[in-house]
Amino acid sequence: MPEGDTVWLAAKRMNQALAGATLRRGELRVPQLAANDLAGRTVREVVPRGKHMLIRLADGWTLRTHYRMDGSWHVYRPGATWRGGPAFSVRAVLATDEWECVGYRLHDMALVRTEHEDQLVGHLGPDVLGPDWDLDEVLRRLRAHPGEQVGVAVLDQRNLCGPGNLYKVEALFLTGVHPWARVADVDDALEPLVTRARTLMLANRHHPEQSTTGDLRKGQDHWVYGRKGKPCRRCGTPILMGDQGPELQERVTYWCPNCQAARSPIDPLARTGEPGRPRPTATPG
Repeated sequence: MPEGDTVWLAAKRMNQALAGATLRRGELRVPQLAANDLAGRTVREVVPRGKHMLIRLADGWTLRTHYRMDGSWHVYRPGATWRGGPAFSVRAVLATDEWECVGYRLHDMALVRTEHEDQLVGHLGPDVLGPDWDLDEVLRRLRAHPGEQVGVAVLDQRNLCGPGNLYKVEALFLTGVHPWARVADVDDALEPLVTRARTLMLANRHHPEQSTTGDLRKGQDHWVYGRKGKPCRRCGTPILMGDQGPELQERVTYWCPNCQAARSPIDPLARTGEPGRPRPTATPG
């Protein structure tokens, strides 16, 4: 699933292309919205909210889209070849005289009055990359569920919105926290963990590459993410991998069993690299 910094960058580019312009083409190619023609409407602004993108129109309506695992927005000059995928995967076309914004495999598309946006994103916690960022509120929300696995809690967009699996994994490693530890057992590490995730996302938000090591070279850009079986960059211990999360929403998690030693026995198999699969509540995005 794309991370919040991916959506942030896409929203920035979309805003530069559309804000203040009138749409000459505004197609929504999903059944529930297909009858809505946005042509002739003016775009006020395009803003990210966690992993959601909000395209606000001057007439008081908002189009919400979500990438989920495979969605994307592409921006082209008129006449350029669309290269984001086959034609049948296009879900939205928003075009002005100067730009064409094409949405591929978009999900959770909705058109609501701007004043009612909270119906779509009101459940989200403070946005890691947004103007509403509030560290104290994030910590309060995390501590409200002390028995939750910290790796699941950080991905729960109701606690803080924006971080995805990559930043979860990397921030946990950099703060020495085991993914399956209970929130209550790593209370002293919660603030450094959340701050680290935000710092990494802030550093990457202006470019598509997502490096957590400071090195953009392929294979050198992450500490543990995608490195199962490879030596830890700090101690040389082989990196472990396991599934974490609720049924049908598991995320592949990587960690170093030495640098991220378990602090509590909540999952007796976590120390051996074969974590069990407790089923906490879903983590809506």
